[in-house]
Amino acid sequence: MSIRTFKGGAHPPERKDRSGGKPIERLTSVPQVVIPVNQHFGAPIQPLVKVGEFVKAGQKIADAEGRMTVPLHASVAGVVKKIEPRMQSNNTEGLCIVIEPKDPPEGESAQDFMPPLDPFACTKEEALARIRAAGIVGMGGAGFPAHVKLAPTKPISYVIANAAECEPYLTIDERTLIETPEKIVDGVAIVMKTVNAPEGVIAIEENKKHAIPYVQKAIDQSPQVKAGMKIRIQELKTKYPQGGEKMLITAITGKQVPSGGLPMDVGCVVSNVGTLCAIVDAFREGKPLIERGFTVTGGACKTPKNLVAPIGTLISDLVKANVVETDEESLAKVIFGGPMMGVAVPSYEIPVQKNTSGVLLMSKEEAMQYEEETCIRCGRCIRACPTAVSPALLAIAIESGNYAEAEKIGLLDCIECGSCSFVCPAHRHLVQRFRVGKQVLRALKQKEAQNVR
Repeated sequence: MSIRTFKGGAHPPERKDRSGGKPIERLTSVPQVVIPVNQHFGAPIQPLVKVGEFVKAGQKIADAEGRMTVPLHASVAGVVKKIEPRMQSNNTEGLCIVIEPKDPPEGESAQDFMPPLDPFACTKEEALARIRAAGIVGMGGAGFPAHVKLAPTKPISYVIANAAECEPYLTIDERTLIETPEKIVDGVAIVMKTVNAPEGVIAIEENKKHAIPYVQKAIDQSPQVKAGMKIRIQELKTKYPQGGEKMLITAITGKQVPSGGLPMDVGCVVSNVGTLCAIVDAFREGKPLIERGFTVTGGACKTPKNLVAPIGTLISDLVKANVVETDEESLAKVIFGGPMMGVAVPSYEIPVQKNTSGVLLMSKEEAMQYEEETCIRCGRCIRACPTAVSPALLAIAIESGNYAEAEKIGLLDCIECGSCSFVCPAHRHLVQRFRVGKQVLRALKQKEAQNVR
């Protein structure tokens, strides 16, 4: 098997050894869940329940009409205690539904799942409706509605299962490959059928090659593969950000997604491992997206783990219950996500969301901040950029307030992977500038559009 990759990128320390060998643990009880109402990329939705109301696990508790929306479901059975703004993992306050677990009234079920649906017997429209009804979004980080991604307007040649997990520290996808490979293969087959793709590819970095035999066995035993579906494994070079959609597509197909384009423009659909497993649950069990797997690790974490917990679980509750033990003296930073693209949060009082792939408890040594210096024009950021953008020129344009020039250079093509910041010898905070720059550029475009009207 040839090992493929893309041009550019970086090689940050992997630091996956602390949690990589830890089997996935499932939390069976939590004292409360704080569920953010809007956890998807798209139009906002509104609560459908009231304070004091009893809800079942899997019951729809928020929704709205619109193509770019997905419903929200109760992750536990219990009583709605509050509906109020709370701090979320993006460091902004958003409306949350707080549920305290409680047994259902006598004679009633604690669950409100949908009936199972055969994904290979239903129509495409029924499949997409089921995926939306389950509230499934991209679980790799973006939170894009899955039913929209799986309704491309162009022919699809490849369904790519993103099992690269290139972010340092994170190992939940690795454990999923080892523990439930048959679910991943089933998910690939379901998506292939939904988008009418002739080939499925499970992309695995070479630092996880020990998981390949498990996945290959699941492929060989898959009823859909035996019936003629083509699903294979593609080993990839261990490099960051190998797990980016555009990087995966280039490595596997040799094609490049055009500037401003989408994977479907080159005949591809890419889905994260967690998303595929959630799709399987939605069809096979009728289970909405009410829980997810994630890694808890870092130098200040005494008990690195791979966990599955209800959506809305507070990290503070895991610490209080000693599910996660921390070294408070060395703790310097809490990050939701990986160290390259994750977000530092102010406290433990933040809930797990649909797109939470990891929680890092960083030690002072790990979180050491470097003093930013003047750009020395070395060009390392240009060589590292996987999207062929010039980070140095972008930074100059943004710092001078020339957002039109920044757009021409490729600001909106930046995937915010942080490779440029990682390799910069002057420790320039490049990716932070680009994130702010994108927000300013979009605001300027909206204002311009309003003036035109």
